[in-house]
Amino acid sequence: MDDRSALRPAPIPDGLLAIGAAAAAFRFALPVADLPAAALRRVTYGDLDVLIAHTSAGIVAVDDRCPHMSAPLSIGELDGCVVTCPLHEGRFDLASGDPVQMPTTGCLAPDGTAVAPWTPGGREPKPDVPGRKAEARRLTRVRRFRYYPVRIVAGIVEVAVPEA
Repeated sequence: MDDRSALRPAPIPDGLLAIGAAAAAFRFALPVADLPAAALRRVTYGDLDVLIAHTSAGIVAVDDRCPHMSAPLSIGELDGCVVTCPLHEGRFDLASGDPVQMPTTGCLAPDGTAVAPWTPGGREPKPDVPGRKAEARRLTRVRRFRYYPVRIVAGIVEVAVPEA
């Protein structure tokens, strides 16, 4: 990644702009110097935690919540554009908003369809006993990221987030 990528916001995937963000004012997030390549940082605006990520596609701002169970992605890992959740190891592409690897819990295929409960290799498959848990797994879905516009002005990363 060259140094110019630090000065370039990544494109927002179609249909994933956070509600109200298009009309929101840009607000201070952090100095570009505090966001080296492959860094993840949390910035909080009232009750909203935003993940600022320096991906290989540029700087991205999304909710700092895993689309699976809302764990903070800012303490996860970033490889290129793919962020890994620290809780259940789900992997999500910040360039597209799509899951790359579903979490180790949740019984979902990458396309969101329900599958049998995950079982470690070499063990008997776990039964999917009918009941509330099976119904909850069947109805669970991974949410899509909500993206916020980013700009860089005079060495400062700014994010357009709606007022609380």
